[in-house]
Amino acid sequence: MIVVQILLGGITRLTGSGLSITEWKPIMGALPPMGENQWKEAFSKYQQIAQYKYINSHFELDDFKFIFFWEWFHRLWARVLGIVFLIGFTYFLAKKYFDKQMIIPFIILFILGAMQGLIGWIMVASGINDTDLYVNHIKLAMHFMAALLLLCYTLWFALKLIVPEEKRATDARLYNFTIFIIVLLCVQLIYGAFMAGLKAAMAAATWPTINGMWIPDRLWVQSFINHPINIHFMHRGLAYLLVLAILFWFSSAGKTASRQAKPSLGTARVWVLLLVVVQVILGIVTVLSAPKISFGKFGQFEILAELHQLVAMSLLMALVINLYLVRRSAKNHLSVN
Repeated sequence: MIVVQILLGGITRLTGSGLSITEWKPIMGALPPMGENQWKEAFSKYQQIAQYKYINSHFELDDFKFIFFWEWFHRLWARVLGIVFLIGFTYFLAKKYFDKQMIIPFIILFILGAMQGLIGWIMVASGINDTDLYVNHIKLAMHFMAALLLLCYTLWFALKLIVPEEKRATDARLYNFTIFIIVLLCVQLIYGAFMAGLKAAMAAATWPTINGMWIPDRLWVQSFINHPINIHFMHRGLAYLLVLAILFWFSSAGKTASRQAKPSLGTARVWVLLLVVVQVILGIVTVLSAPKISFGKFGQFEILAELHQLVAMSLLMALVINLYLVRRSAKNHLSVN
């Protein structure tokens, strides 16, 4: 459900739907507008912001309903996710299926989920004004990375419950190397969010060069956080660096798996290599398919961008699994907190 929620966030962004709901109503907002008058009222509120005035002024009510649906469904799925968690947590707690060490991690998990909703509204609010056409790309990156943190925390918690200790290797150097790869990937994911927020793919829909240049003009005098071309350059450069680092890591993980007879690690490392190759190919194809303008529709570029996001999440999860399969030391790691 968390993976689906993140993908729904991607669809919301790609269709330009994120600013269609200009209010945050955690309870009453679960229901869409009922009747023609409520739809007109919601559309009227959207018409007050800059995105409508300068980009979507041609929108009719039916066009608005299309973008409204994706933002509403994204928020609805988040609510359902919270309800599923609470029902499951209450049931298993009542049945005494949890031990004491599991309670606090579950509470942290719930808090992370609730915080994600708040961060999401802060992001949306950054674009509901008379000047900004989109949400702030830095706040978009915060929302995205907070979602991935929630995803990885859930996965790590599950791994503690289902992976036997005897399947885990012990190698401090490989453990630290895996952390380095994950940190590098997280920086890359942040720049991926910047790419999305600033529509940077459309600013340089070329490969292998960036608009005919290997190194963009004025690279060092422009922002590496706010300038689309510089962000594009960083995203590509980090991708190449990540591939090289993973190749070295793959070899190192293979040696550890073979030396310590850990077939689970030997298999898990293969997924990391396969996913990073697929991700690079998808990144190239996605950039080359980027149109000059993409708003309010879901075509080839948007589908490729969603697949790019899905594989990025899968790569992160694969690395988290590999991190869990390699302990820094041989201490007892049975606790769940």
